[in-house]
Amino acid sequence: MIKNFEPRLYQQTILATAAEKNTLVVLPTGMGKTNVFLMLVAQRLKQYPNSKILFIGPTRPLIEQYLNVFREHFDIDNGDMAIFTGMVRPDKRKELWKKSKIIFSTPQGLENDIISRRINLEDVCLLGVDEAHRAVGDYAYVFVAKQFMKLSKFPRIIALTASPGSDMNKIQEVCRNLFIEDIEVRTDEDPDVKPYIQEMQIDWVKVDLPRVFTDIQKFLLLFLRQRFEKLKKWGILRRADLRYVTKSDLLQLQGELRSRISQGEKDFTVWNGISMLAEVMKIYHALELLETQGIASLHKYFEKLITESRTSKTKAIKSIMNDSNFKTAMIKARILHEEKVEHPKLIELQDIVENEINRNGSIKMIIFNQYRDNALDIVEKLNNIQNVSARIFVGQQKKGGTGLSQKEQKQMLDDFRNGLFNVLVATSIGEEGLDIPKVDLVVFFEPIPSAIRSIQRRGRTGRQEKGRVIMLMAKGTRDEGYRWVAHHKEKKMYRNLANIRKKLNLTVIDKKEVPITKYIEEKTKIFADHREKGSGIIRELAENGMTVVMERLDNADYIVSSRCGIEMKTVEDFVDSIIDGRLLQQVKNLKNNFERPIIVIEGTRDIYSVRNVHHNSILGMMSTIAVSYGIPIIQTRNFKETASLLQIMARREQKETGKDFSLHADRKPITLKEQQEYFVSSLPGINLTLSKPLLKHFKTVKNIVNAGEKELQEVEKIGPSKAKKIKDVVDKEYKED
Repeated sequence: MIKNFEPRLYQQTILATAAEKNTLVVLPTGMGKTNVFLMLVAQRLKQYPNSKILFIGPTRPLIEQYLNVFREHFDIDNGDMAIFTGMVRPDKRKELWKKSKIIFSTPQGLENDIISRRINLEDVCLLGVDEAHRAVGDYAYVFVAKQFMKLSKFPRIIALTASPGSDMNKIQEVCRNLFIEDIEVRTDEDPDVKPYIQEMQIDWVKVDLPRVFTDIQKFLLLFLRQRFEKLKKWGILRRADLRYVTKSDLLQLQGELRSRISQGEKDFTVWNGISMLAEVMKIYHALELLETQGIASLHKYFEKLITESRTSKTKAIKSIMNDSNFKTAMIKARILHEEKVEHPKLIELQDIVENEINRNGSIKMIIFNQYRDNALDIVEKLNNIQNVSARIFVGQQKKGGTGLSQKEQKQMLDDFRNGLFNVLVATSIGEEGLDIPKVDLVVFFEPIPSAIRSIQRRGRTGRQEKGRVIMLMAKGTRDEGYRWVAHHKEKKMYRNLANIRKKLNLTVIDKKEVPITKYIEEKTKIFADHREKGSGIIRELAENGMTVVMERLDNADYIVSSRCGIEMKTVEDFVDSIIDGRLLQQVKNLKNNFERPIIVIEGTRDIYSVRNVHHNSILGMMSTIAVSYGIPIIQTRNFKETASLLQIMARREQKETGKDFSLHADRKPITLKEQQEYFVSSLPGINLTLSKPLLKHFKTVKNIVNAGEKELQEVEKIGPSKAKKIKDVVDKEYKED
């Protein structure tokens, strides 16, 4: 099946392991992880010729790269391969799944397809997972892998990454979530890889912060020291020395304090500590911008804080704005911004780029900068240099008017590859999985305290010939700290991988016995509003064997039978919806559309301490819901408990009312008006909202039934498709089967 490709020895060695066990493959960027997957696909399809292959990657450009490799090196018809992304309609994905042999997909849409049972994982014999270090927490990889191992008749997983991270717990979590049985690690120093590694030259360029920068730095540090002393006095911080407290420490501390509050602790010091840590985090960020990025980025951040202070009532913002040290730092930054003072790293970068272009006009460079605003500034400065054409490569989210769709990202990479411009200035979006065959020079505008990201950045060069990396670093700043953090994390990563490999239980993971009839037997069904798909409830229901149908629901979050609809609220959302007035209307809709409406409140937080709302207001609303509307309120502790409750309700209800029910509610209308609306709302594509304009236009139900397609289309929101479906129901002969 493989063509135009000669496997390397280390790839064959890795393949031997991956063919027998679920394997995590850790290979330096550019060393052919894709080709290992390619060979394993050939082996699995030969072993199970009637099965399918599924490959998942985090972004559309990445999975398209894999598709292109298969087109070049795999003997298979293009029609037997398909790409699944959010751009492909669910019904189209269902159709493609049936006729395709190899499917390349992003995980989020695939997760929905599995939940809604549009696809069947039973016949998939291999799951490939790219950028496998993402398989932690609630990321969709975790759910897809779990369902695959549960449902596949012939399960095998190969997980691919250049760097799974240095944290032992995180590596173990990745292995656990992807059911890894063995690890194959190769570094640049391994004898079977070394012959294929291109030499890489790494140069550190150090600069001194000018006096005008250290003046601002001094006032920001004074601000932080004062807050640290208070936090130490309150017993929140053990020591107030800035040198020993990292951003990660502060984030962890914030989480611990919020946890204490959520468990009902009402200590005034804890609340003050949370507010003060919020101040500290904002000034930490300002200090990082000053030291590692420059005045333009710092000034823009200060302007953002000023704007926020005018509209926000947050105590932390007000306190920052009233602080004399902050005010002084802000004024000095404004003056330097007006004078267009640049960070010495930016000056050095312009010299480096100009010299490189003068020496070799055909050179290609990638410059990494983790802040989008600063990356824009870099592009502007570099484009003033003769023979330099620079473009910014960013993600989709729009910030300050910048942002690229995935289609635009792909086009930009093609243009860069084809030499239409010579300098790509990238944020973190450019670190992961870029397929750029020849990059002569990679520049880090700042060191980053992450082994994963450092390895990925370096991996953009030295793929086909000697590569060069230049690291810019401001002396005496967090740049220096971040350099060594990344260095030690990388060393630690390889040590941890070696240790985990020794400790892994290398026996085959027992696959849960699932009957082959899982997909064809009649299942308990729950309708869920599509806006709930991010919650853990949906995944939990799917994992428990429920059929979850995601639709747009107007009057409930979940429907478990023809008569029972459930409105789902977290503790925080329940209180918020009292304040903004949503709750009463939602309660009315629930009551009007379901014979047995229910409200579920999820969470363990004290409902009376969520917002500054008098407890009588909350009790009053609960009384109205329970007494005036007769709707029971049930509380659950977490999403797992909520899912179990919905499951029990659905089984109980569908035992009484039947499993075959639609979204059309079965409440007995009381008035003639309600009965007419109810009758019309049962027509295809028509809900209670659309039934009203139909009745208003035609006056009677009889006139609606007798109307022709063109007459029906005269009503707003009734198009040709809806009109035809209505006429089909009214006019076509009933057939029992």
